[in-house]
Amino acid sequence: MNREDQFIPHLCLSDGLAALEFYKTVFGAEEGHQMMAPDGKRLMHGEIIVDGHKCFLSDEFGQAEGGSVKTPQTLGGGTCVRITLMVDNADALVARAVAAGAQVLMPVQDMFWGGRYGKILDPFGHEWGINQQLKELSADETKAAAAEFLAQSK
Repeated sequence: MNREDQFIPHLCLSDGLAALEFYKTVFGAEEGHQMMAPDGKRLMHGEIIVDGHKCFLSDEFGQAEGGSVKTPQTLGGGTCVRITLMVDNADALVARAVAAGAQVLMPVQDMFWGGRYGKILDPFGHEWGINQQLKELSADETKAAAAEFLAQSK
């Protein structure tokens, strides 16, 4: 058994096929296995692969159809999960995301942990952290930089 991805996020979406295209355009995702529901209109199971790692996608299904997860829209907006991507160019990725319909929640900026980081909300209500690690810091360096950053935030 291949155990490269032992932890696979699964996003519930309001339009799985459109989300699949968004993630391919913005994240450069490859399309993996795809299966449509018997109605032919909803994505029952889809996969995107980003830098060799899978993420499952599906449209929302009612309880009578075996569904148990809900879209951010059904839940009234917001999400309890943020998925963070490690990328080579955070600014370029966020620009692509905005051009494809995402909303910037936090502009990309230099952060105390040595990264360039920002947050977006995709058109399907899911939040993504976008991190470009510029330099590696030791635990002590990160702790000191965090203390300085948080002191400036007050």
